[in-house]
Amino acid sequence: MSANPPPVTPSGPTSVFLVGLPGSGKSTVGRQLARRLGRDFYDSDQVLEKALGCSIREFFDRSGEQAFRDQEEATIAELARLPGIVLSTGGGTVLRPANRQVLRDHGWVVYLKSQPEDIFRRLRHDKTRPLLQVEDPLARLKELQRVRDPLYRETAHCILETGRPSVTSVVGHIAMQLEQSELSHPPG
Repeated sequence: MSANPPPVTPSGPTSVFLVGLPGSGKSTVGRQLARRLGRDFYDSDQVLEKALGCSIREFFDRSGEQAFRDQEEATIAELARLPGIVLSTGGGTVLRPANRQVLRDHGWVVYLKSQPEDIFRRLRHDKTRPLLQVEDPLARLKELQRVRDPLYRETAHCILETGRPSVTSVVGHIAMQLEQSELSHPPG
């Protein structure tokens, strides 16, 4: 596991951006991490849905993936520039080079790595994720991991396996890395 947070900027603590497959725990871990660190939490999918005025699935069905990725890129660029936040990104955020670059440039990126089988068990009844509404969601998750894992790795400063540890343990590990680097406290 690598853990090299970027330096603190004069404007405050480094933001933490969570990447990983859909269902890897980014939103759950992000909310708890933000609470623990006393930071604002954003979920890029929730921000997008509010801006779009409909669910991501509805937008996908109506406008297609390309239009969604355009909207996502603009949202990620805006959120990544907010100082000292915790951001849970959508599972496909890393598909665009611009998103990978802005995340790496503006914060500490943590890849929450989960096995497709673990995600499938957690999401098998979830009907809100458009890319998993297929005949064989487990096969789809395996394909998503095959394609996206190298992109998550390219983007991440730190990789954490989320299969066995509890959410509390994952949050604690991330917070410890930040505290050791004195990134969890604003300068002043």
